[in-house]
Amino acid sequence: MIGICLRPEGPFVQDATVDTIRNFCNGIGDLNPLYRNAEHGRTSQYGSVLAPPLFPMAYGWIGRGRWGFPGVHGFFGGNDWEFFRNIRLGDRISAIERVVGIEEKESKFSGRLVLQYMQAEFTNQRDELVSRVLGWGTRHERKAARDKGKYNKTEPYSYTVDEMNRINSAVLSEENNIRGSEPRYWEDVNIGDDITPIARGPLSSLDTIGFLVGCGRGHTHALLMKSAKKHPGHFIKEDGGRRVEHTMNVHHRESMAKEAGVPGVIDYGAQRCTWMSTLITNWMGDAGILKRLRVELRLPNLLGDTTWCKGKVKNKYVKDGCALVEIDIWAENQKGEITTPNGVAVVILPSKAITSSIRRDGVGLDLGYGMYPLRA
Repeated sequence: MIGICLRPEGPFVQDATVDTIRNFCNGIGDLNPLYRNAEHGRTSQYGSVLAPPLFPMAYGWIGRGRWGFPGVHGFFGGNDWEFFRNIRLGDRISAIERVVGIEEKESKFSGRLVLQYMQAEFTNQRDELVSRVLGWGTRHERKAARDKGKYNKTEPYSYTVDEMNRINSAVLSEENNIRGSEPRYWEDVNIGDDITPIARGPLSSLDTIGFLVGCGRGHTHALLMKSAKKHPGHFIKEDGGRRVEHTMNVHHRESMAKEAGVPGVIDYGAQRCTWMSTLITNWMGDAGILKRLRVELRLPNLLGDTTWCKGKVKNKYVKDGCALVEIDIWAENQKGEITTPNGVAVVILPSKAITSSIRRDGVGLDLGYGMYPLRA
């Protein structure tokens, strides 16, 4: 299948409107006024609200399993994005997606592991390139994962009062840490600076369902039955065949999660990518431009877990007249385990001294990343 152009997934949401952008922000927990406050957008340098950089996630998720194998489960592995244009009100998003590579490896989770790589290019109604993403997913045999039982001893986490107070404080104070209209200048950033962390959790069923709603997903009734008839391998009959459930319900039903070898309901991988994006857009301010975002998923994020998204400035440099900052990003759970390692963000910041010939949304700057193969 390498090189084959896939049928569009969905598409679910194509048009960037005030409502679809706000709904997407609600689904990912993004409070940034540049994306949801009409008056803030009107007085910004853009003249209106923008869509968050990962708004194309509402069109389709790149990296998850798009074709089935009996007894084999697909998990979202990660994304590597490069952004070329802001998505503005009235834009209509389309995509071309193709398979670009396959790797076979060994894992402690299931033994034999296959990585599949897919690349998508998102364009607007003028056929202008908005963003490009390399997505990868992992394929595991369900029975092998259950037999190995890597997560059999995992127990629900019990928070102390102090831990819950710290989480609640971080969640409720996040809005105060959004840079917003105050420019963050390149000259004021230092290598080694910490990015103010954001907290997502403890993960609830409403968090995962809310992400689906934000992405416009929700086939029900006849639409669900037609899909099950067309792609029976993607569905499981429960209660003696009286109810049809999608294999994606590892994110909503504990029984189906355990069938795939994980101890319970888990978050969506695409959902975690949006949290890492929010970490950076909160920090960079309205005048910053996110150019690259790489997110790698390594450990499951279970119902009840809290994800702390963190970052540290790794480098700053000038390329093609643009003042760039490179940031290491990662996420940890409440136990201090790194669930999301090896992440990278690259941001264009305004400069007090450097004059760029690149358009304000970053068009014309090619970061020059070879996005495949990756260490995944």
